[in-house]
Amino acid sequence: MSTVAAHLLVVDDDPINRRLLAGYLEREGHTVATANDGLAGWGLVQQEPFDVVLLDVLMPELDGYDVLARIRGHAALRHLPVIMISSVEEMDSIVRCIELGADDYLPKPFSPVLLRARIRAGLARKRLHDLEREYLEQVGHVVDAATAVEAGTFVLGSLTAVAARDDALGNLARVFQHMAHEVAARERVLQEQVRELRIEIDEGKAARQVAEITGTDYFRDLQRKAEELRAAR
Repeated sequence: MSTVAAHLLVVDDDPINRRLLAGYLEREGHTVATANDGLAGWGLVQQEPFDVVLLDVLMPELDGYDVLARIRGHAALRHLPVIMISSVEEMDSIVRCIELGADDYLPKPFSPVLLRARIRAGLARKRLHDLEREYLEQVGHVVDAATAVEAGTFVLGSLTAVAARDDALGNLARVFQHMAHEVAARERVLQEQVRELRIEIDEGKAARQVAEITGTDYFRDLQRKAEELRAAR
């Protein structure tokens, strides 16, 4: 069995070839979806996340060339590994498939050993692309975090997934997390200091207002009269 199980799509208008290929791939431990023509295959490719597509060349509705061209022209699918499997062995057909972006071209009847090797190679390429895409996405998260820290909108915990990496990017994310915690802590201290300062300002203002009132001749006269009344009792 293959070392890595994958989700594969077999597109072939010949039911015998389709069953043989799908049966072999399932025995290798993969999950397999099938389509009996290019149009149906193109529809499935857009609906399910396949790891590798095995595509016949000559088919009704939509041939393998057109399906391959559509895959390579689709922004979200262009990196999907495609292996052409066909009874057409003319050099022109092989060259056309390669020019359209096929990852490989295998003749029918397929060699199990060669097919296994080609699928493993395709899976390795997809895995490398997926890792690269994930890396770039996480780099974007770190860049966004830097902007958020400066703007004071950073959400603590937003870099947890990136910080779990054991590479330079993960280390950078941890540095940003620490920095964000420091900034948040300093902001809390500053807010408390501002709050205390406002209290001091308000108390000072109140004291001045009181002094302004108690310092008047009118207030002192009232105070004197009150003292006289208390002494008289």
